[in-house]
Amino acid sequence: MFKNYIKIAVRNLIKSKTFSGINVLGLALGMACSLMIMLWIQDELSVDAFHANKDQLFRIYMKEYFSGKVQGVIWTPGPLAEELKKSVPEIEMTTPYEWPSNETFSLGSKIHKQQTNAASADFFKMFSFKLLEGTPEAALKDPNSLAISRDMAELFFGSPQAAIGKSIKFDNRKELMVTAVFENIGKNSTLKFDCLRNWEGFVQDNEWAKGWDSTDPLTFFKIRKDADPVKVQAKIKHLLDKYNRDGSKPFKTQLAMQPFHEYYLNSNIKGDHMDGGRIEYVRLFSFVAVFILLIACINFMNLATARSAKRAKEVGVRKVVGAMRSMLVGQFMGEAILLSVLSVILAVLIVGLALPSFDTLTEKNIILPVSNISFWGVLAGLLLITGLVAGSYPAFFLSSLSPIRILKGGASSRLKFGTKSTFLRQGLVVFQFGLSIILIVGMIIIYKQVDYVQTKNLGYDRENLIYFPLEGDLTKNFEVLQEELTQVPGVKDISSMTSNPASNGSGTEGISWPGSDPNDRVRFTPVAVGYDFVKTMDLKLVDGRDFSRAFKTDSLAVMINEAAAKAMGFKDPVGKEIKWGDRTVRIVGLLKDFHFQSLHSTIRPMIANLQFQERRGSAIIRLRAGQTTQALAAIEKICKKLNPKYPFTYNFTDQEYARQYQSEQVVSKLSNYFAFLAIFISCLGLFGLATFTAEQRTKEIGVRKVLGASVAGIVALLSKDFLKLVAIAIIIASPLAWWLMNQWLQGFAYKIDIEWWMFALAGLLSVLIAIATVSFQSIKAALMNPVKSLRSE
Repeated sequence: MFKNYIKIAVRNLIKSKTFSGINVLGLALGMACSLMIMLWIQDELSVDAFHANKDQLFRIYMKEYFSGKVQGVIWTPGPLAEELKKSVPEIEMTTPYEWPSNETFSLGSKIHKQQTNAASADFFKMFSFKLLEGTPEAALKDPNSLAISRDMAELFFGSPQAAIGKSIKFDNRKELMVTAVFENIGKNSTLKFDCLRNWEGFVQDNEWAKGWDSTDPLTFFKIRKDADPVKVQAKIKHLLDKYNRDGSKPFKTQLAMQPFHEYYLNSNIKGDHMDGGRIEYVRLFSFVAVFILLIACINFMNLATARSAKRAKEVGVRKVVGAMRSMLVGQFMGEAILLSVLSVILAVLIVGLALPSFDTLTEKNIILPVSNISFWGVLAGLLLITGLVAGSYPAFFLSSLSPIRILKGGASSRLKFGTKSTFLRQGLVVFQFGLSIILIVGMIIIYKQVDYVQTKNLGYDRENLIYFPLEGDLTKNFEVLQEELTQVPGVKDISSMTSNPASNGSGTEGISWPGSDPNDRVRFTPVAVGYDFVKTMDLKLVDGRDFSRAFKTDSLAVMINEAAAKAMGFKDPVGKEIKWGDRTVRIVGLLKDFHFQSLHSTIRPMIANLQFQERRGSAIIRLRAGQTTQALAAIEKICKKLNPKYPFTYNFTDQEYARQYQSEQVVSKLSNYFAFLAIFISCLGLFGLATFTAEQRTKEIGVRKVLGASVAGIVALLSKDFLKLVAIAIIIASPLAWWLMNQWLQGFAYKIDIEWWMFALAGLLSVLIAIATVSFQSIKAALMNPVKSLRSE
C-alpha cells in the first residue's frame, strides 16, 4: 500500500508540473531563508560561548545617580578589579581590561601598528584563549610582559616559537618581553586584540589609572563554582561608598554585574540596567524566519486547494472502494512530505550558493555544517514540520469530502466548496499579505532611519575631515607640523583634540559653578583642543569666540556647548567663571550643540579647554574638496619626516562615523531581501488562489461572455475579491507594523517620525503586486472560449 501511495504521489507531481514546481520553489525559498537566518542566529549565540568558565564570568557596570536621574555606564575605576578580589570572598579572579588602541611596535627595521589592550595576570586563567606558547599563569605575570597573537609573532619574529622570550620595542620608548603567543582571535569573541600588555605596566605609563575617580577600563571577574551570583551582587552593590562616593548623597554610584556571555548580545544600557543590543536583531530575525516559513506553508495549502477539484473524484472513488479516512490523510500528508523533501534539497543548494554573499553582507564566516549531525537533525525537523503544517489542511479537507456529493454530478461536474473553506483560504491570504506588509513597512522605516543617521547634520561638517594620532615626536613638535601642513595646497585647516571627532565617551564630574549643588554632580564630557578648532570642525558659535593666540589668558579659558549651559542654568554663559577641579576658568565661547557620539545617545554637556605644551590625542585636518589624494601624500611625507619611527595612519571622520551603524546597515539590507522574498512567496499563494477561483467560476465566466460581458469587466470582477483581501491585510497589519517599528526606534535618541505615507506606500506596493499577480489568471480566464466553458451543459 505504501509503495502504491508513493507511485501515486510521484505521478501527481509529474502530471501537474507547473503546480508542483511552484509548490517546491515556494517551500524551498521559505526554507532557505529560514535556514540562513537560523545559521546566523546560531552564529550570534555562539559568540563568547567557547570560554570554559563562561557561567562563572561576569562584567561590572555602574549605576550613577545624579540630578534626579540614573544612568548606567560600563567603564569603571582602574583599581576596582583588585578591590573586588580583596573584598568579596566568592570572587576568585579579576582583571581590568583597557579599551583597544592602535600602538606602534618596532623590531629592527620592522615598524607596525597593532591593536593593543592591557589586562592583569588573571586574564588568561579566566578566559579560554588558546595559547600556542607560554602558560596562562606566566603570560601577563610581570609589568613588562606582552602576550601577542600568532599573526603578530609571524610578522615580527617569523613564528610563535621564535617569539617567546624575545624583546620588542613598544611606542619607541619601552622594551616589552614576549611571554606568550595566542591563537588569532576569531569572530566568535567579543574581546579582540593583537596583543595584551600587563596592567601594572600600563598603570606605570598612565598615572590616572591609579585613582578611584578614574572611569575608563572595563572590569571582569570570575566567581567560584559554588558561589551564588545574587549574593555576590548584593556584596558589590555599595563597594564604592567608601571611596568618596557616599551613597547617602544625591550623587551616588552603585555597582551591578552582568554575565559575560550576555555582553555581546545585550550591550545597551537603558537607565540603570542592561537592556537590548544585538539580541533585538536575533529576536527580530527569529520572527522573520518563522513568518517567511509560514507564508511558504500557506502557499502550499492554497495551491493544493486550487487543485483539489481535480483530486476530489479520486477521493470519491477511493472511499467507494473502501478507503479509510486515515489512509487518505496519510496519502496526502505523504505527498506533502515528499514535496518537502524536494524543497529541502533545493533549499540546501540555494543556501550553499547564497552563503558567500550572505557572509559578505553580515561580515561573518558562516559555513554549512554538513558534518554536524545536529544540522541534519534540524533539517529533518524542518522537513517534517513544514510537511505537516503545509499538508495538514488539504489532507484533512479532501479526506472529509462525501463520495455521494463528489460523484453525483457525473464526470464533468465541478466540486463546490463551502463558506468555511472559502473563509479559511481568504484568511490565509490576508495573513500572508499582512506579514508581507509588516516586512515592507519595516524595510521602509529601517531604510529611512539608517539614511537619517548617515546624513543628519551633526553640527559639524564631517566631509573631507581626517584625523591621525599625535604620537612620538609629533606630540612636542605640533607647531612645526601645523606650520608645514598649512603650506600643503590641499590642506584647508588644522587643529587638534584629545579624542576622536566621531566618538568621545569620556566624562568628568569635577565641574561646579555659582549656585550649583555640591552634592548633585553633572557629568560633563571634557575635551582639550587646539587653536582653530571651531574653524577646522566647522562648528557654529552661538556666542563668544574660539580660542585665540591673541589672548594669553586662554590657558584658563573654556568653551561649552548648549547642553552644558542648560545643565548649569546659564542663559548667557560667556564671561562667567566656573570651577574645574581646583582651577577657576572663564567661559569664552558657547558652541551650538553638535554630536560627538552616535545618535543612539543624547548630546551630553561638553566642556573644552585649550590644549598646550605637548599635544595628545589626534590631529584633525580639513582637506580641500577634490584634492584628497595629493594632500594625503603630502601629509604622510611631512609626518614621516618629523616622526620617522612611527608609521603614518589616518581615518576619515565620515567613514569612522558610518562604522558606528554597521549593525543597522546590515539589518537594513537584510530587511530589504527578506521583504522581497516574503512578497514573492506571497504572490505565489495569490496566484494559487486566483487559479482556484478561475477554476470554480469557469461556467459563470462563460455565461457572462455569452451575455456580452467584456474582457475588462470579467478581469475586474475576478480581481476585486483579491484586492479586498489585500485591503483587509493593510488595515490589520499597519497598527502592528507601527508598534513593532516604534519599539525598534526607541534604541535611538534621535530618530525619524513614523509617517502615514510609509504605510500608504507599503499598501500601494502590495496592491500593485497583487493586481499584477492576479491579472495573469484573470485575463487568461476572461479570454477563454465560452464554448469550451459551457460544453458540459
